[in-house]
This record gives sequence, C-alpha cells and structure tokens, in this order.
Amino acid sequence: MDAKDSEFLKRLRATFRIEAQEHVRAISSGLIELEKSPTTERRAELIEAVFREAHSLKGAARSVNLKDIESVCQPLEGAFAKLKRREIVLSPALCDLFHEAVDNIRQLISAADAERSSSDRTRTRELIRQLGKVSQDASPPGKTEEDAPVSEAAPIEITPAATPRMEDTALHSPPESQPPLLTETVRIPTAKLDPLLLQAEELIQANMAAGQRLIEWREFNQELVLWKMESTKWKDRQSTMGASALREFLDFHEARLNALQSRVAAVAETSKQDQRAIRRLVDDHLEAMKQVLMLPVASLVEGFPKLVRDLAHDQGKEVDLVMRGAEIEIDKRILEELKDPLIHLIRNCVDHGIQKPGERARRNKPPRGTIRLTFGARNGRQVEILVSDDGTGIDANQVRAAAIKTGIVSPETAGKLDPQTILSLIFQSGITTSPIITDISGRGLGLAIVREKTEKLGGDVSVDSRINVGTTVRLILPLTLATFRGVLVRADGQVFILPTINVERVLRVSPGEIKTVENRETLQLDGHILSAVRLGDALGLPVRNNGAAEALVPAATASHIPVVVLAAADKRVAFLVDEVLDELQVLVKGLGKQLRRVPNIAGATVLGTGQVVPVLNVPDLMKSAVRTAGTVRTGATKKTSERTASILVAEDSITSRTLIKNILETAGYRVATAVDGVDAFTQVRSGEFDMVVSDVDMPRMSGFELTAKIRADKKLGELPVALVTALESREDRERGIEVGANAYIVKSSFDQSNLLEVIRRLI
Repeated sequence: MDAKDSEFLKRLRATFRIEAQEHVRAISSGLIELEKSPTTERRAELIEAVFREAHSLKGAARSVNLKDIESVCQPLEGAFAKLKRREIVLSPALCDLFHEAVDNIRQLISAADAERSSSDRTRTRELIRQLGKVSQDASPPGKTEEDAPVSEAAPIEITPAATPRMEDTALHSPPESQPPLLTETVRIPTAKLDPLLLQAEELIQANMAAGQRLIEWREFNQELVLWKMESTKWKDRQSTMGASALREFLDFHEARLNALQSRVAAVAETSKQDQRAIRRLVDDHLEAMKQVLMLPVASLVEGFPKLVRDLAHDQGKEVDLVMRGAEIEIDKRILEELKDPLIHLIRNCVDHGIQKPGERARRNKPPRGTIRLTFGARNGRQVEILVSDDGTGIDANQVRAAAIKTGIVSPETAGKLDPQTILSLIFQSGITTSPIITDISGRGLGLAIVREKTEKLGGDVSVDSRINVGTTVRLILPLTLATFRGVLVRADGQVFILPTINVERVLRVSPGEIKTVENRETLQLDGHILSAVRLGDALGLPVRNNGAAEALVPAATASHIPVVVLAAADKRVAFLVDEVLDELQVLVKGLGKQLRRVPNIAGATVLGTGQVVPVLNVPDLMKSAVRTAGTVRTGATKKTSERTASILVAEDSITSRTLIKNILETAGYRVATAVDGVDAFTQVRSGEFDMVVSDVDMPRMSGFELTAKIRADKKLGELPVALVTALESREDRERGIEVGANAYIVKSSFDQSNLLEVIRRLI
C-alpha cells in the first residue's frame, strides 16, 4: 500500500472509531437493561435495538477492512437474530458471553492499528467460536424465551473461562499503549468564518443599543416619579387654588404629557429599528452557522468505491459505482445519519440487484453491473438522493409472499394491494426476498433502517423497480437542520406550526374552486389536480363552526378559503385552514420520553406570547390526509353534554399538560389543569368536574394516590378517572385497577382519538 492509500485508510479508520464507539455504547446499554428482566414488550425492543447496532457496526468495520471486529460482530448479530426469533434462551451465561464480546470489540476498536499479542488473538478466536455456536444452535423444541427467564441456565453450553474478561487482559495491553480516540473535528474554510467574526462585532453595537434603551427607560421612570411628586404638591394646594392657578395646573400637566408622549414615541421607533437590526443579525448569524456545518457529500462517500469493490469481489461479481453530485454541501449532522442508510442500500444493490457476469450475459446485459449514486438539490431546501442499479429488479410477488409469511399483512389484504404498495413493504423490518441469510444481507433489516433514519431526519423514501431492468431507491431530505422556520396556521380553533421546508405554496381560493372528483374533494393548481383536505379532518379534530359550513369550507362566512399546499417527496396535498397567521423562526422542543410517538405531531414550540404550539409531522400528516381525503362535512354538529363537560387534567410536565389540554378543548370540553396530585385533589374537592385525566408519576402525590383518595371520598367516589402514563408494565396496570382507575392509557402508544373515545364512554 503506497503512502497516499495508507493516509486515506488512516483517515477512514479515525472516523470509524468515533462511529464504532457509539455502536458499542448502545450495545452495552441494551445488554445491561436486558439483564434487568424488562417486560416482554421492552425485551423485544432491546433485542431488536442490539441486533441493529451489531449489524451496523459489522458493516462499518467491513468498510475499513477491520476483519477482527467484523468477525466478532457477525456471530453476535446471528445470536441476537436467534433471540429475536425466540430460538434460544437469554441466560446469565449468555449475557456474560455477550458482555465479553463487547469488551473485546471495544479493545479491538481502540487498538485497531496496533500489533496484537497472541493471547489477544486467542481470546478473539475463542469468542468467535462461542458466539458461532450460539448463533448456529437453537433451544430445545417447544422452549421459548418467555418459558425461561434470565435467571435460568442456558440450554447452550458456554465456557466463559476460555474468554478472559477485560481486566484480565489489561496486563497484556495497558491503557497507555492504546491510541487515544480522536475527538470529533471539522475543517472549516476561512471564508465561512469571516462572516461570523463580522457578526460578532455587530453584536457589540446591538449590546450598546440595548444599553442605551435601558438608560432611556430609566429616565422615563424618573420623569414619572418627579411628575407624581409635583402632582402631589398641586393636590395639596387645590383648596386654595383660584381659576388662574387651576389653569396653570392643567397647562403644567399638558406640557409634561406632550413631552413624555413625544419621547416615548421616539424611543418606540428606535426600539423598532433595533429589533429589525437584531432580527437581521440573528438570521444572518444562523445562516452563517448553517454554512459552517455544511460539508460536501464527497466527505461521506469517499470510501464507497472500495466498499463496492470488496463486496463485488467476495461474490464473484463485476460492479462499477458511478457517483454524481458529490460536490453538493449538506448539513454535517445529516451526513452522519446518512452513512448507515446508504451503506445498506449499496449492499442491497450488490447482493440482491447485480447478477454475476454469466447471468447478465444470458439476459443480454454487459458483464459489469452499474450502481449509480446521485445527489441533486431541489428547491434550494432539499436534496434528492437516488441509489439505482441495473440488476434483476424486485419481484412484487416475492415481497407479497414474504409480507404474508412474516404476518405484516394478511393474505386477503395482500391480494388487494397494488404493485407499488407491495414494493413499499420492503421497508418493513423482517421483509426480505433473499433465499438465504448471508454476512452481507438477507435478514430483512437494512431497508427498515433506511426508512427509520430518513423519516427521523424529516425526509421520505420510495422505491421503483422493474424486473430485469433494475431498482431505484429515492430519498428526499432537507439540506440542513440548522434552522427551523414554520408557518403558523389556525384550524378548528387550534394553532399549529407547519414546517416551511414542506410548504410549497400559500394561497386563497373560492369555495367554488373545490371540486369533487371520484368522490374526493380536489383543487386544481397550475394544471395539476391535488387532494383538498381540511387540516382539522386530517388531525381528527371535531368541527367547531356549528355545522353552518358546507363541505370543506372552514368558515361559514368565508368568501375565500386559506390553503397551504404541502409537499413531501412526490406527494402534494392542499390543506384547508381557517387562517394563515404568520411565518416565523421557531425553536422546536421534543415531547419527551413520555410521549415518544404522537401521530401527526413532531414536537412543540413556545411562541413569544408563551403559548405552546404543536409542530406538525408532515410525513404523518400526508398519510392521515390520504385516509381522510374527500370527507365532506354537512349538517349541523350535535350539541351534546360533551360540549359542556368539565375535565381536570393533572400533569406535572408543561408540554404534556398543554398538549392534552389543547386536545380536550378542541374537542369542546371545558378544561382545568393541575400541576400535581395535591393540586388536583384540592381542585376536585372545591370544584365541579365530570372527569379527571391524570399522569401517574408526579411530585407530592402520584396519580395512583390521587385516584385512591378520590375513591375514598364519599362525595367524589363515582368520579371517572383516566390515567395517562408512561408506566406500561403489567404491575403498574394492575396497580391502576386496584386504586380504582376507570382507564389506563400508555403514553408510548398515545393517540388522541383513543383518549377522546375513552372520555366519551366514561362521561
């Protein structure tokens, strides 16, 4: 290997170490939690997570030619595949073996470029042998993981003594001899740093202006104090004042008032200019920082040609990788998340797509297959990534059969799906058309990771394939995560934020422009027919206009209807709203671990007024729109006791409290809130409520204790109580029943329609 190639490999391995440590930490954390005997559902999640981390680490090690790490990860992944299928039992001895494997991988990562001792090599070989035995053997027939908790003995013989622990090997490889892990760095051109310096200098002026405004407001306050003192003196003299004195008094006040009014107006105008300058400075600074974090795609894909070459060589195939658009700059954080999905897609192209030379010749194709990796900018805000091959294509019938076999769809449902919908099932975990599991693919995992990562970044993924022609996977992603701008809209009395990056157009249309085509409400724009869907309908919100509106018209007296056209990948939908309020830059907050997945909601933001507003998840919203497209609202909305029912919401998290409050108020209920159980019990004793919706884990008094106190109170004993909580274990559910709760809703699977249905049944 020449000096240039050696330096290139060194750079790749430095990047690999950082990534690998993250995978190792995730695997180790998952193993530790598995040993704590979690619930069956949580145990399945952990096994799936460790399985995926081992799979990704194996692929990353392969790309930098670290065979030892890859050799340990391969049987480790296989063992977790067995656990996932419940073909082996997770026992203490097996957990010890997994931990030993993780310790060994960690040491291999740290000493990737160092010479290893014979004892270290022996230890690795023994670990691979033990893990291989686990991944190849299975539990006795009829024995499942649920039958044997972690405390039972393993059905597979394991001899941990042959695989010494990390502390035992420390004598052979002291920490001082191991190369330190490199800290994460990024090269920044000076041209990108110059604007940051200039903006920092402008901040000095902004700070001086703010200080001057503070001085002026203090002077105003002092002026008012003096005015008040003078007014007191005149008041004391009012009994002796004549007409001339009274006139002098009024002239004095008028002069003071006019002077103060002029000064306040001047400062208000200056403050307005200051605010504009600061807003411009903030926007420029964020834009400059965004540019600092932008890196060319080439920094991500520079190792892909070698990856394709090695994969093709191992399988006796001839493959060329053609890349276009690698000069496009993308946010560094997006590039980091893209690495795993792109590696999975390229592996699939080599393993599943491209045929061997002989097979290609029989199909009148050149012996060398071609994989194309193309990056292109869209609208200056998004990047389109195409990963395509000229291979065998995807057989929709095989995908349908695999989906039925894994239970993802029933045979009846699968028979009704069109070919494109069938193809989209390849992104489901466990779906594979490979007849055999190999060290590269065939586990039905890679494409699920692709979709998961893409949607996490706010993007979309789709696939197009033709038999014997080839397959193309398209990813649409934002160029940057540095800033977030949103369009503030109102729908059915509720305020929402729509990401500006997905807003293609905002306009107003007349009710007559909304046409019914094939039982769906549509709108024609620029020669294209778009589905027209009320935003409130897509979100499952009830109508709040007393039924006077017709069809999709948001307001009874509206001569024109505000419309927001959203675009995601190739999908475009026209959402009808009550009002488009503003476009603004917002800071998005997650909903926290208690609300890990709320349909149609990506997070929340706090406006300048202090109001908490949901930020909508556009991919989810598009799916909801498909389900509700064409819904026509007619007739009067029934006014029932639901509209006047009063509900107390007890929740210590302000985000969760605000979200639940908004959902219930939008549904027409009167809602009061409490910050914990003590506050809730005080309110429920002094007020009149039709129901209590409470969290469980709260300070001072938990939801369990609150429910028990309500049931023990003669006046409140029959009051319905619904617990909405993150605690999902069987023991917690039984505790909820014991204290007398009428409903127990787990936040991890929270759906606002479920909550509203529970309330309708209980009130």
